[in-house]
Amino acid sequence: MLLRFRASNVLSLRDEQELSFVVPAGEESDAARAVGLSDGKTLQVYPLVGVFGANASGKSNVITALKKMREAVLGSYAQWTSRQGIARDEFFLDPKAAAETTFYEADFVLADRVRWTYGFELSDERVESEWLHAYPKGQRQVWLDRVATRKDIFKFPGERIQDRALLARTTRPDALLLSRAANDNHPQLTQIYDWFKQNLWDINPELERLEREGYTAEHLLDDRFKDRIVGLLRVADLGISGAEVEQRLGEQPRVCLLHDGGGDTPVALDWQRESFGTRSWFALIGPLLRALDDGAVLLIDELDASLHPRFAAEVVRLFQAPWSNHGGAQLVFTSHDPSLLSTPRGGRLLEPGQIWLTEKDERGATELYPLSDVQPGEQENLTDSYLAGAFGAVPRMTEGQIGRRLLTEPAWEAERS
Repeated sequence: MLLRFRASNVLSLRDEQELSFVVPAGEESDAARAVGLSDGKTLQVYPLVGVFGANASGKSNVITALKKMREAVLGSYAQWTSRQGIARDEFFLDPKAAAETTFYEADFVLADRVRWTYGFELSDERVESEWLHAYPKGQRQVWLDRVATRKDIFKFPGERIQDRALLARTTRPDALLLSRAANDNHPQLTQIYDWFKQNLWDINPELERLEREGYTAEHLLDDRFKDRIVGLLRVADLGISGAEVEQRLGEQPRVCLLHDGGGDTPVALDWQRESFGTRSWFALIGPLLRALDDGAVLLIDELDASLHPRFAAEVVRLFQAPWSNHGGAQLVFTSHDPSLLSTPRGGRLLEPGQIWLTEKDERGATELYPLSDVQPGEQENLTDSYLAGAFGAVPRMTEGQIGRRLLTEPAWEAERS
């Protein structure tokens, strides 16, 4: 389970920004789950958080930074080379950023209830630092302390990691030791690597939809998933009564959804004739079920991009409700839709601590902060207050400003010429 994520100098995240699932001390939450730790204590952890903000405020970059950390862990040993360097995507609006490191760090709890912290800093050519800390009894244990500028680059306090000399000798300057260790199926470190491999799955509505459609279609062939997939299609009120799937050798499964028509027999509609919204919902179902079953962390950029707000709200409820999310799955999503802040009856779909906002500062850098920092009133309508700009993170423009600019722009251009 993911507790916190931090990053700096990547994309629009210039200074260190933190996204947290942990309920702040002293605050109460009806949505949070009690996560037991190996020292006998518990943490109150949210099953999901949503990131809201104006266009170009950096919402998607929070998701992308999580994805880039995962890509670094999984690919640094095999894909980073001294000839190509390390692709960092540092903050490009400040020339000084290129000479500074890119920073990532994640706190998470594994299945054995031990909390871990893993992080690293990157320059263009090498891993500048890397660290791994464990908290099996509530106190920090330093397992790995790597500093590229130090004579003894790798230190292993407590000598807890096996094969230390071999790992230090064979880890390239431009590769993470964690990636190197997992390549040989290291008995201790592979579990950390596997956490990144099995979590932080990224879903972008504009990319890989065909692959996700195929993924859901394959699950339709499995009786353990078919009823649930069809059930979610029916709940979406798309007039769908069932689904047929055909598997041909060497081809992706062919799906045909059955629609209730005017007669007694459902009508089978060709897949290419289904609406974009229906296909988007279908493509999302497979990853949703997989994440809920495996207790994984799922990343969805622009949850509302191709889904009706009621569909998006149902995705939120799937992760919020203990009866549907019994495996401890988590969701990080971005959205423009303020209706996800409230229910149609005026209640709150998300608690203030689950709502994170992004704004650009005067440098063009993203600032990320939870709505709980703004301390909204207990009875305050979050949607209305957000749209009114009470919390920030909305476009800075007056009504009609774009239209007036369109009318005046030609005259302004004529004066310049």
